[in-house]
Amino acid sequence: MSNRENKITILDIAEKAQVSPSTVSRVLRNSAGVAAKKRDAVLQAVDELNYRPNIFAQSLASGQSMTIGVLTQNFGSPFYDGILQGILQGLEHSNYWPIFADGRWQPTVEEQSLTLLLDRRVDGLIIVGGQFDEAALQKVAAETPLIVVGRELPTMPDHCLYLDNFQGAYQATKYLLDMGHRRIAHITAAVGYQKSVDDVFRRRAGYEQALRDAGLEPDPQLVVEGDLQQQSGVLAVEMLLARGRSFSAIFAANDQMALGARLALYRRGIRVPDDVSLVGFDNMPSAAYMVPPLTTAHQPAVPMGEAAARAILAMINGRIPDLPRFEAELVIRESVSRQR
Repeated sequence: MSNRENKITILDIAEKAQVSPSTVSRVLRNSAGVAAKKRDAVLQAVDELNYRPNIFAQSLASGQSMTIGVLTQNFGSPFYDGILQGILQGLEHSNYWPIFADGRWQPTVEEQSLTLLLDRRVDGLIIVGGQFDEAALQKVAAETPLIVVGRELPTMPDHCLYLDNFQGAYQATKYLLDMGHRRIAHITAAVGYQKSVDDVFRRRAGYEQALRDAGLEPDPQLVVEGDLQQQSGVLAVEMLLARGRSFSAIFAANDQMALGARLALYRRGIRVPDDVSLVGFDNMPSAAYMVPPLTTAHQPAVPMGEAAARAILAMINGRIPDLPRFEAELVIRESVSRQR
């Protein structure tokens, strides 16, 4: 393509279509008040000249970039990727496009990524998870439409979409209790992580409350910290076994750690579910194909992403967003057996 073709302007289109530049501008903005014959002539000229609009210039003129900034924390995570897929689907029929950035659960990187998105004049922000404190998010929300997914922020209820993690963990633990288990271990995340990201904290709280409601006092020796990755599930089981406390079931705070726990049990010759039952959280796609298929709490990641997209579009257009509350659903497969 020549330099000339790369620099087609509305003046070129107007000359070819034999209309005024203002008419071309109205057609490109999809404004009303243009006769059908002239509109067709402009669109034909646009096609023949292979015109590509200067998005940057349009955003300066209109004050809108037609982009949504999406700050996630872990590209490649089944749960986070499900939310991103939902956001893409939710924006599909709008005139907005997402710009993605990854915070990688590192506060410095997270702050840099947020600055990058704001510097690009995004029209709205969706932050998935993260460790920003509420005061910082309140400042952002005062300047830019903001939706936070996966966090419950008490001072910002009109900006949050989240799952009831307490309910999901309570349900998962109660299922193990109903199956006769009393010595139930829990693989959680480090205390520092729990303080900044309340979903894991609430899952531990749900686990402990289910035990107390069954008349059992939680045993700190049956709780092991991981980092939500598969390898930490392996190490967590090794630590549990090293402590010498008996357990007949494990509830892992996510499926990735449950997958690691399954491998560690296999290496030790401990059968699932015959010797130890196993429950995860998330219902990542591969959970159904573990051996045995994993019982887990399902998070509706894609619907949460779609709801986030609808909410941010509503806010951009001056409407009050619909922020539904999501609940986990226990998916019972073959990794739990009744304790004799």
